Amino acid sequence: MWNRSFLILHGVENRRPADHWQHDLALRLRERGEQVFYPQLPDPDRPSLDGWTGAVEAELAMMRGERVVVCHSLACVAWLHVAAGRADPPADRVLLAAPPGPSVFDWDVIAGFTPAALDLGALTLSASTPRLVCSDGDPYCPEGAADAYGKPMGCDVDLLPGAGHIAVPDGYGPWPSVLEWCLDPSVRLAPRP
Repeated sequence: MWNRSFLILHGVENRRPADHWQHDLALRLRERGEQVFYPQLPDPDRPSLDGWTGAVEAELAMMRGERVVVCHSLACVAWLHVAAGRADPPADRVLLAAPPGPSVFDWDVIAGFTPAALDLGALTLSASTPRLVCSDGDPYCPEGAADAYGKPMGCDVDLLPGAGHIAVPDGYGPWPSVLEWCLDPSVRLAPRP
């Protein structure tokens, strides 16, 4: 029986490519004998909030032990919606990587995910302080994720200079520090070597 499980959630237009850091993370955790859930979220090119939150809730129902959630891009905002209105935190630990900024939700494909109506300061994303990892130059968050999300939600923030959207085009294939954080939450997330 597992004493912890990991849920890895991808962003819009993502089909879990083998060269993405999340795919590598899932492999590395499984190699260590960890229970890993890495679902393909429905309709990645034209996602719906209900479809994604429903899929996340189904995965959460299967998790056992300590529940660790790793979100990238649009999945971060889907996670905010999963947490909204819950009396208990949906996970023990959560990592939000490169959430899209408020100005990006004018794109019709993701408009339904907008966090505008959410009280970010009132959300309980996890039992422990949520971790946010972001770049100082993310084209999908020109407002800066540390200001748009980190401050209002009280996140512990790791800022990666020049890391873009923390995706494959930015050089984020295998990413050792995200694996280290999964195994030890005291680890600071560092840029990919």
